[in-house]
Amino acid sequence: MPVTALDPKTALVVIDLQKGITALPTAHAIAPVIANAARLAHAFRAAKLPVVLVNVTTVGDGLDLLRTRTDAPAMRLPSSAEFGELLPELGRSSGDLLVTKRQPNAFYGTELDLQLRRRGVTGIVLAGVSTSVGVDGTARAAHERGYNLAFAIDAMTDRSLPAHEFVRANVFPRLGEVDTTDAILALLSG
Repeated sequence: MPVTALDPKTALVVIDLQKGITALPTAHAIAPVIANAARLAHAFRAAKLPVVLVNVTTVGDGLDLLRTRTDAPAMRLPSSAEFGELLPELGRSSGDLLVTKRQPNAFYGTELDLQLRRRGVTGIVLAGVSTSVGVDGTARAAHERGYNLAFAIDAMTDRSLPAHEFVRANVFPRLGEVDTTDAILALLSG
């Protein structure tokens, strides 16, 4: 469970901490999740390491979203600009990378991998919502691309507590290391 190391070139990737998503009900109180992600972002900026802020939006007609057959209906994303606005608590900086995605995995159809590799990044700390969708999808893609992963478990949540707990206990340990924001910050500063 504990994070044992962070690569010298580690990026923080924050998934979907945006106005529209965080307004939805979550399994954990959202304020501490946001506060922990903001602490991580501040520390990564101070360490001159990349901060990637990911949001999910759709164009007005919604034709850019996936339309596959599924048992559970996909969440319809509003096309308003406010829905995709990043939370001000994250303290977006001019040096941060902004990645806009159209599906759960932040690597698919975006420049995320290209921008990380151009910066020599070999490790990623993940935070955000939702644990079992956006964070999980992005984590699987990062693992397939050979990034070392650390999960800031108290800087993420889900709409479903059982889904969050399942992914935390059964998926994330197979992809990387899981720990708290404080433990990750201690490694970053030490």
